[in-house]
Amino acid sequence: MIRPQSESTGALQNARVAAVQMVSTPRVEENLQTAGRLVSEAVAQGAELVALPEYFPIMGLRDGDKVKVREADACGPIQDFLAETARRHGIWLVGGSLPLIASEEDKVLNSCLVYNPQGERVARYDKIHLFGFQKGAERYKESATIEAGYQPVAFATPFARVGLSICYDIRFPELYRALGVTDLLVIPAAFTETTGCAHWEILLRARAIENQCYVLAAAQGGKHENGRETHGNSMLIDPWGDILERKAKGPGIVIGELDHARIAEVRTSLPALKHRVM
Repeated sequence: MIRPQSESTGALQNARVAAVQMVSTPRVEENLQTAGRLVSEAVAQGAELVALPEYFPIMGLRDGDKVKVREADACGPIQDFLAETARRHGIWLVGGSLPLIASEEDKVLNSCLVYNPQGERVARYDKIHLFGFQKGAERYKESATIEAGYQPVAFATPFARVGLSICYDIRFPELYRALGVTDLLVIPAAFTETTGCAHWEILLRARAIENQCYVLAAAQGGKHENGRETHGNSMLIDPWGDILERKAKGPGIVIGELDHARIAEVRTSLPALKHRVM
């Protein structure tokens, strides 16, 4: 059986959580500066946990560009940035995704790293489901440059048990069931405009409703230098599926309260998690 990485125990406090939306470029340093500025903006508004989007450090001109900047596990400027940013602000930082060295020489792991307020890494999730899409001239095949992960990951904070996933994972509800009961699902993404217009919001709300937890989705949102357009619409969604805040396009943040009374209210009035038989 695949087991989540960690579980929280005892009473949990409420907290403000934020998602950063970006329109990342092919230049890593430029993207780190933008991410740093937006994290600071979220912290100034009281955020205790901040999530960055998928591919926040690079949206290359070609698929292979991310292979050129991949880092060894626990070593590299992108990981140094994440650790230092979490430590400087005293926050939990969910590092969207970045390219790490894979077992195959010409591929990367698309990895989400989590740092605690001391700047220590507490979790790593490697994207399990790899996106493939073809419609007319629009084509994507992540498996050409990305090696799939295999392990679901959750981690504990003083205010939530948090489950991780990345972008295309959202279409596979069995992944979230494998995480067990969570208070918050963090979903960094770079959804295409085509698939995002059709499915992004409904999938996010479905994951919140069926797991009766908050969903924090941090997205890429705009027209990139490589010609790709990402859907944006970063959101915070409550356990009933209500959208609490949304950022449609462009760089910015969404922020709101993770309220345990709201989680308890939903789970008490409609105890679907207790009614599961499979």
